[in-house]
Amino acid sequence: MAIHHWTSLHAPDVPSLTGADSVAVMVLGAIEQHGAHLPLSTDLDIGEGLLDEALRHVAPDRSVFVLPPLSVGASEEHSDFPGTLSLPAPVAQSILEAMGDNLACSGIRRLMLINSHGGNQAIMQQAALTLRRRHGMLVVKAPYMTLAPPDDCLPREELVHGLHGGALETAMMLHLHPDRVRRDALGHPPSVGERLAARQARLGPEGDASFAWLAQDLHPGGVVGNAALATDALGQQLVSHFGRALAEVLDDTARFDITDFHAESS
Repeated sequence: MAIHHWTSLHAPDVPSLTGADSVAVMVLGAIEQHGAHLPLSTDLDIGEGLLDEALRHVAPDRSVFVLPPLSVGASEEHSDFPGTLSLPAPVAQSILEAMGDNLACSGIRRLMLINSHGGNQAIMQQAALTLRRRHGMLVVKAPYMTLAPPDDCLPREELVHGLHGGALETAMMLHLHPDRVRRDALGHPPSVGERLAARQARLGPEGDASFAWLAQDLHPGGVVGNAALATDALGQQLVSHFGRALAEVLDDTARFDITDFHAESS
């Protein structure tokens, strides 16, 4: 397996290293508030940690190019909290499109986006469509949040309502960067989503019928979920599980026939 970190390459070598099945991988992170217990780098740390784990399980014959991450993403919903850095959505989308333009010029037509921040979903969707139309690229959208978690890893209520700074993110940070987690600040703040669910309302912050929200709308502290459920062991389980799943997505991305999207149905 050839794993190339883009920033370590020399320009004249790139053409000889790329092939038709080469896959560029980019983490879409964020620098934003995660309450008192998690650092501003949480989303970026998790995205990069999952990528590192995925690369351990990729098929040995793969050609992978690891791009610099989008460290600062679209975090408008967290902008009222100190520490948050956010790009306007059109700017963040333009950055992704520019990266795709550059990859196309270097002969790479497969791009996998590992997203670890919900606010990046919209920009990722539109940028992927633009690059498909502009360059005929295969752009794979792989937010770890949409992957099925391990069975019985957390209560269903926590998986539904622990949207930001809850048990899932906290556990992975306890495994990846335990020194950055303030264990004395772990808690379970009440949230709007849990209150609406108790009323059996169809409407909520996420789900089939959802509303746009700012982080403070869900809780004044900007976090929701039961971080007290998080453990290092759970974090290790989650990172291994999501990392392996992302490795399978990367393998699928390399194998996919992008010469004819209708090949299997003809």
